[in-house]
Amino acid sequence: MKPNVIVALLVGLVLGFVGGRAASGSKPATPGNSPTVAQAAKPGARQVDPTVFKVPIDGAPVKGSVNALVTIVEFSDYECPFCSRAHNTVVQLQKDYGSKLRVVMRQNPLSFHARAKPAALAALAAGEQGKYWEMHDKLFANQKKLDEESLEKYARDIGLDVAKWKEDMTASRLSDVIAKEQALASQLGANGTPAFFVNGRFLSGAQPIENFKSLIDEELAKAEALVKSGVAPGQVYANTIAKGVERAPARPAQGAAEPAAAAKKIEIPADAPSFGPATAKVTIVEWSDFECPFCSRVVPTLNRIKETYGKDVRVVFRQQPLPMHANAKIAAQASLAAHEQGKFWEMHDKMFANQRALDRASLDKYAQELKLDMAKFKAALDSGKYSAKVTADSEAGSAVGANGTPAFFVNGRFLSGAQPFEAFKTLIDEEIAKADKALAAGTKAEDLYAKLNQDNVNAVPAAPAAPAEPAVQKVDVGNAPVRGPAKAPVTIVAWSDFECPFCSRAVPTLDQVEKAYEGKVRIAFKHQPLSFHQHAKGAAQASMAAHEQGKFWQMHDKLFANQRALDRASLEKYAQELKLDMAKFKSAMDSGKFDAQIEADMAAGSAVGANGTPTFFINGRTLVGAQPFDAFKKVIDEELKKAGVAVAADAK
Repeated sequence: MKPNVIVALLVGLVLGFVGGRAASGSKPATPGNSPTVAQAAKPGARQVDPTVFKVPIDGAPVKGSVNALVTIVEFSDYECPFCSRAHNTVVQLQKDYGSKLRVVMRQNPLSFHARAKPAALAALAAGEQGKYWEMHDKLFANQKKLDEESLEKYARDIGLDVAKWKEDMTASRLSDVIAKEQALASQLGANGTPAFFVNGRFLSGAQPIENFKSLIDEELAKAEALVKSGVAPGQVYANTIAKGVERAPARPAQGAAEPAAAAKKIEIPADAPSFGPATAKVTIVEWSDFECPFCSRVVPTLNRIKETYGKDVRVVFRQQPLPMHANAKIAAQASLAAHEQGKFWEMHDKMFANQRALDRASLDKYAQELKLDMAKFKAALDSGKYSAKVTADSEAGSAVGANGTPAFFVNGRFLSGAQPFEAFKTLIDEEIAKADKALAAGTKAEDLYAKLNQDNVNAVPAAPAAPAEPAVQKVDVGNAPVRGPAKAPVTIVAWSDFECPFCSRAVPTLDQVEKAYEGKVRIAFKHQPLSFHQHAKGAAQASMAAHEQGKFWQMHDKLFANQRALDRASLEKYAQELKLDMAKFKSAMDSGKFDAQIEADMAAGSAVGANGTPTFFINGRTLVGAQPFDAFKKVIDEELKKAGVAVAADAK
């Protein structure tokens, strides 16, 4: 997969996964300083697709004047940390733009957030009594307390008739509203949260406030021109979206399948664990990790697929234990040792139900509970009997782009992450229709998967060509920690977060890059500690305190190797292990000596679009996310060629 395609995929996916930082500071829009068309094109602002979508607002909660010239329709999830971050941005935008801006809320509770749908129902039920926005604010202010008791407390706090509120929460009409809004989000291509449509133009993720303002100012200028031409302010939104697109084209996005041409030929080993018949109309091949929380979240969805489609769907499980998960590989081997005794799925369910207890003793305990032959089970683990099989699965997954988990291929069509049932259903239904046609045309049931998989690989995409790679940006190294020669022809500037699992996954790849391009690459580290990572900023401070004593990279490696232990006591332990001057280290931590530099890094990252982590700039070219070595290699080789430097043989 090409880096520019990866960027297109991950800017949407990672912002799903890792949204932006809401920074303020832009001059508010007031009647006295209305933006002009010239002001709308702000230098450095991220460009937004000009496509206008027809996004209805009828029946949804609205805050703002009917005469507002700009309407933001937001699809959100009350348990999503990126949505709460974006909520603060939207509140600031409402202050800055006043009566010129209105906000419309639509619900898109994601299936892996257990309390998201009850919270959405709580908000809508509050809306039945005219207090949607009061409940909305309560929910985002208390995101970690969305249990039933807390929701009832919030209902009392805002003065609702609690008995009526409870009755409304259970009403099927409100569940129907949510289902319809989720379907609308999917139709518009807004599969992740938060997702915004600014006068119909799509803006994905919790982006910096400057990105919102740039787009709002652009749309405000257009709206003012419409009013001057005679359109009533109250008709501006309807006029703007009148000829808009009602459905997003097939395109890579969070939770969406890649275009047909991006489907992969997926081989199925004869001994791979599976449920469903080999003659099923649809085969889903899953690469998964027993210690990955996102993988456990998709288990109920797969069970629902099994219940809904029966013999029409087969699911094949393949192993992709990620290196940052200490017990993932031994758990993978345990699952195969159970498979040898005919109990793979029973062990699968045990391990996903007990993800925090996957050490050897716990695995033996689960095997005993399943009444496995313990001597045979232990011998398989002790001998590493399935180690090569796990490695082969992992390498096969990487070869087809299943580097993150969970990753699914539906008759070869890629679906990334713990997506809701509806995302799978869309693809499954399409593939069943194809299968029915193929069977009617004479394809044998036993040949069906091979045919449909190959057809998907061969299919010509109807979607437009992938967006161009973002423009090369000027990215200064400044006083960031650096390794590699100062005059290296390629400089990689990484914005990273020590508590981010995707950042730790990128560490071995960067090590591989340095070895493959020895002397030709230097790497600079900049900080982007995300607000929802409790210890990320403290870890960033610790790394700079170590840097002051000449040991940044040693601390860097310690922190990434121990991501689950980044509290202050652990940071001091690592400093002692590195033989730092502890008085100096503690003083730097206590005084916040490096706060200003970390904040400067964060601001600089946001300015160039590094809102999610990790984000890399290779000689100014953007690469988002924990990408495989080949993604780095392609860009580095191109940059070396530009510089007239030969590519190292071992990097080919």
